[in-house]
Amino acid sequence: MDGLELKEKFDRDGYVFYPGFLNKEETNELLNQISHYIHQVVPSMPSEQVFYDDKEDLNSLKQIAQLYEYDPYFKKLMFGSRFESLAAILLGHSVKGVGMQYFNKSPGVGRPTPAHQDGYYWMIEPCEGVTMWLAMDHVDEENGCVRYVRGSHKLDMRPHGASGTLGFSQTILDFPNEHDKKNEVFYRVKPGDLLVHHALTIHCADGNQSRDRTRKALGLVYYSQEAKEDTATVKAYQKKLFDALKLKGKI
Repeated sequence: MDGLELKEKFDRDGYVFYPGFLNKEETNELLNQISHYIHQVVPSMPSEQVFYDDKEDLNSLKQIAQLYEYDPYFKKLMFGSRFESLAAILLGHSVKGVGMQYFNKSPGVGRPTPAHQDGYYWMIEPCEGVTMWLAMDHVDEENGCVRYVRGSHKLDMRPHGASGTLGFSQTILDFPNEHDKKNEVFYRVKPGDLLVHHALTIHCADGNQSRDRTRKALGLVYYSQEAKEDTATVKAYQKKLFDALKLKGKI
């Protein structure tokens, strides 16, 4: 699939599916690097950047933020990479990498990801950015596939409110409406497959209802160089969120 075709699909639907973005060898290397990172780097990271379903159980690791800040392999993956080039093609602008996270939903424990628009968290103007979701497991309806509302990036930002979900603090309050129901799509993916969506695209994900299957993925976020962040508001929101999580004993 060439860049023009990808951009046309992205502009029309608000997302693209790129199967086999990483080949088998590249995917295996990523899995090895993630394993090394979890065992060697995570223990020394700030609690605000590492989340567990149960913080007393190290095997319940749910999310790791900003991997590229602590390891050169992930820094190279984030900047000057094929991921960055694809983001620039889809947005039609040069881009800046701003976030990289590891996600996992443990078998029988991983909760659904509430419906939201990433731009609500990002607080950027114009709201031009992409999230890339790279599968590291086979993912389907049983263990937590990603769901999109086709064309929702062309509509307004929807009202959000507290979700109660660790790692995804906000959710769309009036989801789903009739447009959402008619335009929902989902993807079954395998390791190395990539999903990319616009900052305004409504999306959610199922919980992991399987007994023995993990649901690992890597997320990368790029803003258009045109986008400006409301830094003060973002920092205030993050502080309020972290303070609340500490009070509840979540981190």
